[in-house]
Amino acid sequence: MSLKSRLSRLSHVGPPESETRLSEAASSTVLDDLRARMDAILTRTRAEPAKRPPRVDDSDGELPFCVEHTPEGPLHVRTLALSGAHRVGRAPITNAKTASSQLLALLALDPSIASCAPEGALYLDTETTGLGPGAGTVAFLVGLAFFENGTLFCEQLLVRQLGEEAPVLARVGRRLAEASMIVTFNGKSFDLPVLRTRFVMNRIPFPESLPPHLDLVHVARRLHKARNIGATLGAVEREVLGFVRENDVPSGEVSACYLHFLRTADPRALMGVVEHNAWDVVSMTSLVGLYGEPLEGTQLAADDLVGVARTLKRAGCKDLAFSIADRALAEGAGHEGMRARAEIAKARGDKARALADFETLAGSVDDPKVRLELAKLYEHHAKDATRALAVVSQGTGEKEDKRAHREARLRKKARIEA
Repeated sequence: MSLKSRLSRLSHVGPPESETRLSEAASSTVLDDLRARMDAILTRTRAEPAKRPPRVDDSDGELPFCVEHTPEGPLHVRTLALSGAHRVGRAPITNAKTASSQLLALLALDPSIASCAPEGALYLDTETTGLGPGAGTVAFLVGLAFFENGTLFCEQLLVRQLGEEAPVLARVGRRLAEASMIVTFNGKSFDLPVLRTRFVMNRIPFPESLPPHLDLVHVARRLHKARNIGATLGAVEREVLGFVRENDVPSGEVSACYLHFLRTADPRALMGVVEHNAWDVVSMTSLVGLYGEPLEGTQLAADDLVGVARTLKRAGCKDLAFSIADRALAEGAGHEGMRARAEIAKARGDKARALADFETLAGSVDDPKVRLELAKLYEHHAKDATRALAVVSQGTGEKEDKRAHREARLRKKARIEA
């Protein structure tokens, strides 16, 4: 058979008809699944969210954005005006204006915040096309919030088409320069690096000197650690503020919604993202008001006061930390409250109080770290090597060489004491 004949026969050989049908069915199933998922996103974002802030601006098409003509190009802006009576769960937003910058500085472990005026703070959150601050990630929606004459204005800036970032970045740069402080939730690791990169990519000068930056995610992790609620804004809203978002767009779907909008110009998927962003910036104002209110009348739970006490200890305010730990314990903080008070008492030199608290803890919890602290206090404060040795024999969680060295030292002291 000639080569030409063989090639002719090969050209007519294909997969069996059954395999072809299976392949077509699989492709159809995948497409149906993708259509169903996209429809679910659109359905959720079409639903009316609970406690939606009032809109005060006209719509640009079906999206609630006005167009401002700026030297950098058309700027698509949505502005909400919220009175001081507005609340996020149990926390009013107006308390953010009178929050104690000194207390916020202590909880943030950042002394530069102490000199900031809370009423001049700029609250900032971005929605982006990616989850990392790389050069390809675009901040397509920037939410800003600030107080003017007692009213909280929530200003949202939209990049309707890729390549039209300049007017958005120019407005953001101006707001940053005017602010007394910046407030974000994980903005030090994400939002600010993304924006800085976008300024560079668009050849727009980034503000030379930024005001102090209060990143609430770090404060939330410290204060709510005992409750183990996680460090997402949604979790803090739910567990601390008592506010539950309904029909919210999950953060993992934000980018897909925007890309769908770019491909189809369908505003339905984007509306949920716009509301999600507005909730983010408004919630941050309530958190600042809660974290910065006087400790005498704080609404924080007992377990949160444990986090406050430990943070104040790290900030060097040991006396205040002790009083807060004492209050947390009185309000039902339990073992963690007792542990915090014992640690702070030891740090401020009150060894008798620390010894009493660690003895109580050792009798109710099986914790090698507690036994280690108790052994140290028996040895160095109570001068009772025999009791210290008995505690060490129960296990202190130390490495073997350190444990053996401590035990040998205590045995020697115990013989001398005897």
